[in-house]
Amino acid sequence: MNTTANAGTRCIVLDTETTGLDPTQGHRVVELACVEIENRAITGRHLHLYLNPDRDSDPEALAVHGLTTEFLSNHPHFEEVAHQLLDFVKDAEVIIHNAAFDTRFLTAELARCGLPAFDTLCAKVTDSLLHAREMHPGKRNSLDALCERYGISNAHRTLHGALLDSELLADVWLAMTRGQDALLMDFAEEGGPGGPGLTVGKVDTSTLRVIHATDEDLAAHAAYLDALDKASGKPCVWREISPDEAKAG
Repeated sequence: MNTTANAGTRCIVLDTETTGLDPTQGHRVVELACVEIENRAITGRHLHLYLNPDRDSDPEALAVHGLTTEFLSNHPHFEEVAHQLLDFVKDAEVIIHNAAFDTRFLTAELARCGLPAFDTLCAKVTDSLLHAREMHPGKRNSLDALCERYGISNAHRTLHGALLDSELLADVWLAMTRGQDALLMDFAEEGGPGGPGLTVGKVDTSTLRVIHATDEDLAAHAAYLDALDKASGKPCVWREISPDEAKAG
């Protein structure tokens, strides 16, 4: 698997909040956010929309996002702002955590507007959850878990919000796709073969650059050993190691 994103690709990290779990049961999108990444840098350009779903959120969904029916009633309906979303994601790779969930809702919303499925209106859709599961099999790969794994602060995340979650996922995505596959150590929730809580990544020796010492380097090293001998009054341990033993060490 190639984990290095194309440096020239424009990516959009997207997240939604909804009134419930199933659009076929009439549930709707209530919040939508997109964060732009270009040339592997977060540009600061984003789209953030609250949407009037014309219905209440399920209690479980409301507990997650905290967006009340009264608050949302003052915002536009999806069909009024659908063009803003389509303009923002056009020709871009869209990155979504658990993409199947969000794309089902977005496709249902677009269908109400007489428009085709969401994944046909952007360059491609990439599921960052599936990507994380391939990179970290058997581990927790929720957004919170990934933030912890990659050292990204999410202390301010008390409720789920589409914009905050998109910003966090953008940071996670860049960290997760930086391409550092060699000499990788992952301090995970569960123990790995390298010891408790430690998994040592596979080393691709073809990517390691070998730098040989120059004559000047060797002369400087010999002078340093001479100084050690003089300071200790006896040959230093390094001189007692054969070249073959030194290479093995």
